[in-house]
Amino acid sequence: MRSDRTYRVVVRIIGGIFRVLGVRFTVRGGEHLPRTGGAVVASNHISFIDFTVVGYAARDRGRLVRFMSKTSVFEVPVVGRLMRAMGHIPVDRWTGASAYRRARRLLAHGEVVGVFPEATISRSWRVKRLKPGAAGLALSRDVPLVPCVLWGAHRILTVDGRRSLRRGIPVTVLLGEPLVPRADETADELTDRLHEAMSTLLAEAVDAYPDVPRDDADRWWVPHDRGGTAPDVETAAALDREALRRIGAPGD
Repeated sequence: MRSDRTYRVVVRIIGGIFRVLGVRFTVRGGEHLPRTGGAVVASNHISFIDFTVVGYAARDRGRLVRFMSKTSVFEVPVVGRLMRAMGHIPVDRWTGASAYRRARRLLAHGEVVGVFPEATISRSWRVKRLKPGAAGLALSRDVPLVPCVLWGAHRILTVDGRRSLRRGIPVTVLLGEPLVPRADETADELTDRLHEAMSTLLAEAVDAYPDVPRDDADRWWVPHDRGGTAPDVETAAALDREALRRIGAPGD
């Protein structure tokens, strides 16, 4: 399948870029991603490169994750063409039903669908309130919902002009035990379980992270309640609403 060939080439290229940057990857819990069959991977969202990190981490399981991503990404020259060739799913804010149907078809054919249920990057670096789409997909096809968290990727490229090409930045990827939909469980109930699982994984990732800020100016990537200068959850939510207002998008 053409998209698979393109995807594998892109993964190799991304791997080469990560090696040039000396990114120090730690992936734990990879065994929780099924080697075969449909599954939904739900990840936190802290940087502009999150989908490349999750996709790169999934390579050891031989899986190609088809990510649901906002339509604007597909409108970027070259990037959009690659995204389509790799089989990713454009999501329009106003007509998301077609993307949802496509994701369900992929799950029915044994694919892995990647979702960022926070919808936008978390400026607090904490797990935000989750939208129920990931849980709804898992329920609709009775497939495992795999919680995933990233930590460190935000130090490479994220919102508000934060970026760094410094070599040797550690990036952690943790995958948790799959959440199997229970009988008569609603999407909201499964979403609550997902939020709890992701929050627990994120705490583990932060606790085990091998780097500390170099100085006070470098504390921006550390959560507020861990002594960093990232905005607290309430302030971050206000910043998110302002950012959405500037682009004319609907808020939560």
